[in-house]
Amino acid sequence: MESRHLFTFLVVVETGSFTRAAQKLDYAQSSITAQIQTLESEIGLPLFDRIGKKIILTDAGRRLLPYAQEISKIHDMAKNALHMEAEIAGSLKIGAPESLAAFRLPEVIREYRLRYPQVQIILKPGQCWELRDMVRSGGLDVAFLLEPEVEDRDLHIETLVQEPMALVAPADHPLRHEAEVLPARLKDQTILYTESGCSYRTLFEHVLNSHGVFPDPSLEFWSIEAIKQCVMSGLGLSFLPFITVRSELREGKLVKLNWNDESQRVATQLAYHRKKWRSPALAQFIDMIQERAERWRDEAAI
Repeated sequence: MESRHLFTFLVVVETGSFTRAAQKLDYAQSSITAQIQTLESEIGLPLFDRIGKKIILTDAGRRLLPYAQEISKIHDMAKNALHMEAEIAGSLKIGAPESLAAFRLPEVIREYRLRYPQVQIILKPGQCWELRDMVRSGGLDVAFLLEPEVEDRDLHIETLVQEPMALVAPADHPLRHEAEVLPARLKDQTILYTESGCSYRTLFEHVLNSHGVFPDPSLEFWSIEAIKQCVMSGLGLSFLPFITVRSELREGKLVKLNWNDESQRVATQLAYHRKKWRSPALAQFIDMIQERAERWRDEAAI
C-alpha cells in the first residue's frame, strides 16, 4: 500500500470529488481514479460509493480514514524531523498569566530566540481559563497556567513546578511578628487583589470567606508591579506568588507574613492540545521548557 495513494484518498475525502482532488493535486483525473482503484484492489473492498455526481465513503472507507490521517501525520513529522534544525521558522503563539509572563518566561524566550531567530514569538496574556479555551480552539499553540493542578480531556497539561505563595506586607507591618497569621487577623486589613478571575485570588478569598472574613475596603489591580509598590507604600497586604516578590523580600522592602497557604497551592503548568500536530518550533520550545523546569523546581525548594 503506497503512501501516495493514501494521500490521494485523503484529498478526495477532503474535496468530495475526484475532479476537485485532481485540480488540487495537479493530476489528471484519470490518475486519481487509477490510484483509488489500486488502493481498493489492495484492500479488497470499495472505498467510495458513486451516486450520480456524488461520492460517499463506504464503511470500509470510513474505517480506513483515521489510519490514513495518522500515516499522513507521521509522514509530515518524519520529514520535518530530518531538517528540523535548519528549518525551524514560522510563529509560536504562547499564552501566560502576567506573573509567569514577567517572572518565569523572559529568560526562556530569550534563550529560544537566540537558538531559533526565525521563529516569531507572540505572547498573549490572559486568565488561566481563557488560555485553556484558546489552546483548545487553536488560538494558542501552548499556554502556561498558574492554578491548582487541572486535567482536561482535550489538552495535555503537565505540572512543571509547585509555586510557593506569600502573604506580603510593608516591612514595618505589626503582623510581621506573629508566629501565625490566622484569617481572623485580616478582618480589618486592606487587601490588594489581582483582577477578578485570578486563580490564587479566588483560593485566598475562599479561605477568608469560609472563616467569615470579608476584608473591607479591598482594592483590585491589573498589575502585580502596581500591587507591590502599593504594599511597600503601606496601602495594604497582598497574596502573591513567591517568585513575584522574591527580590523585594530579599532586599527588605516587603515582609512575608506567617500565613498557612496549604489550601491555596498553585502550580505552573504547561498546556497544549493533545491532537494538534506539534510543529518543529513548538516541539523545541516544549523540550526547552521541560529542561528549564528542573531548575525552577530546584529554586522553589530552596
